[in-house]
Amino acid sequence: MTEAVILRHNKIDLALHILRAESLDAVVPSRPLLLLHGLGDRSPDSVPHWVAAWPGPIAALDFTGHGDSTVPAGGGYSPEMLMADVDHALTHLTDGNPDRSITVLGRGLGAYVALQIAGARAGQIHGAILTDGPGLAGGPTGPTSQSVFALDTDGSSPDPYALVELGRDLRPGDYAVSFVGLANAGAPVATPIAVASSFRPQWLAAVAEAPGVIESSLADALATYE
Repeated sequence: MTEAVILRHNKIDLALHILRAESLDAVVPSRPLLLLHGLGDRSPDSVPHWVAAWPGPIAALDFTGHGDSTVPAGGGYSPEMLMADVDHALTHLTDGNPDRSITVLGRGLGAYVALQIAGARAGQIHGAILTDGPGLAGGPTGPTSQSVFALDTDGSSPDPYALVELGRDLRPGDYAVSFVGLANAGAPVATPIAVASSFRPQWLAAVAEAPGVIESSLADALATYE
């Protein structure tokens, strides 16, 4: 049976699902693996088979507007807001200890957010694995006019505002690569980003070519960042 921990983030309740807890026999805490889902998706109910070989605890976060997390009124979503969600999960999984680290695996939109948190919290992200999933492409790579709209919502998940706003967020390649530079400057490993996706939108193609990034199978990337 999985456990859901509710983390309070301003006015948002975030659902962090503990898919595999730390072993009671562990003398030294193992490095947690945090799963980040794709756009419009939610955390799995159990450990997915493709990460079953991970030796330590495994958790999965429902982003704001998704799964069992709060659906706010009126939208206002951005990947940076979701990165703040992950930052709260990071604090919980490391018990607030800045010397502890985790590995992050993101699918689709979650891959973009994983890249961002790897740069923003470089010292605590042992590795970020970027894989295929919903919302990987994002929106334009340059400035564009954004329309103003209103949606009829009933508070159910996933939030329609999240689907629209996060599906068209601006993703310039140089902005994405800037997070690689931040990760390289502070990460505890020489190659802190692993691209394990088949689909390569412009932002991800730029990331894959940057120093400090490896192209790898998912299984090899997980073994690298244990």
